[in-house]
Amino acid sequence: MKEERKFLKGALCGALAMLCILAAGSEVKKLLFSSQPLLSGKKTENTFSEEKLELLGEIIDAYYLRGEELQEEDLAEGAYAGYIKALGDPYSAYYTEEETQKMMEQVSGEYCGVGALLSKDLESNAVTIAGVFRGSPAEEAGLQEGDILYQVDDHVIGEEDLSQVVTWIKGEENTEVTLYVVRDSEKLELTAVRRIVESETVEYEMKEGKAGYIQVKEFDSVTYEQFREAWEDLEGQNMQGLIIDLRSNPGGNLDIVLEMLRMILPKGTIVSTEDKSGEKEEYFCDGKQEFTRPLAVLVNGYSASASEIFAGAVQDYGIGTIVGTNTYGKGVVQRILNLKDGSSVKITISEYFLPSGRNIDKKGIAPDIEIDYEENEENPDADNQLEKALEIVREGIGQ
Repeated sequence: MKEERKFLKGALCGALAMLCILAAGSEVKKLLFSSQPLLSGKKTENTFSEEKLELLGEIIDAYYLRGEELQEEDLAEGAYAGYIKALGDPYSAYYTEEETQKMMEQVSGEYCGVGALLSKDLESNAVTIAGVFRGSPAEEAGLQEGDILYQVDDHVIGEEDLSQVVTWIKGEENTEVTLYVVRDSEKLELTAVRRIVESETVEYEMKEGKAGYIQVKEFDSVTYEQFREAWEDLEGQNMQGLIIDLRSNPGGNLDIVLEMLRMILPKGTIVSTEDKSGEKEEYFCDGKQEFTRPLAVLVNGYSASASEIFAGAVQDYGIGTIVGTNTYGKGVVQRILNLKDGSSVKITISEYFLPSGRNIDKKGIAPDIEIDYEENEENPDADNQLEKALEIVREGIGQ
């Protein structure tokens, strides 16, 4: 197996480069339409074949209808991606250099732009400002939630993918970008100066009855500091209980969720991992900041990975009530490995276990109080799951 992998590395680097070079002569065409096997020699199971890859290149050159549109590097990238995809693991993937840059930007939670969230209507292609970060260049320029963005600098927005529009807005630090928007039928021209912006992964407010509320959208590198700032502000307002909302939080950085859990858990194991060789690693909390006031954690079917570590630890230690619906069920850990050419591989390296020793992969975490979200057409802001969590916390406060 090791020799096959060694051979594969050389084949992918060498053979893929020849994919679109070989011309398809008459002998190749004759073979393609014959009933004879195209590859000579004895069939070898589970072996990567340079000969087969070369032949596929000849077939593409000779017969593929849109072969002139192909780029050799795209075929190579597709082969690398396919090799990882063949693992059958939904969490392992190959990323090109461009995809790697975007992923690392997302993981860090920082980028150079204006600090606005965009959404696009697939039917009308209208791009709407879905949110503006506090203190961001977008806010300073006067951009508002609900504005319809129709042009960025000299780029008139048409049927482009939303990611392309985002690319136009992002750029080098301290450079200007002009945003053309429609607001209440009035056209406005707003100029923002790009700078490093932190994604707003945490939102919070004090609810009635001194019940703090913190929503964590994902666990990025910037999330811990944002969570701590929210926590300290709520504490300054005499918080008597707390709701942490992890609904639709897909997870993120393991180190970040560990630091956040160390702010509330008692002394003991937070989570443990085990890799393919059986090597185990445990992560602990010293319990010096244990949260002893009423606590509820909101989850749903899109709460995954680090969100499940958070909710599972709270549930196992019994320091809070889990409210909502069953979580996603992702009980494995991935690592991003950077390759020399700027590309990368994200691959599953271990499974994790909650403080009680349970693994929730493909099972998820069942809430202590199960309640489905009910949409209220008369009041779109109504949130029956949040109301239930508030009820629990307020009861604990003694109200």
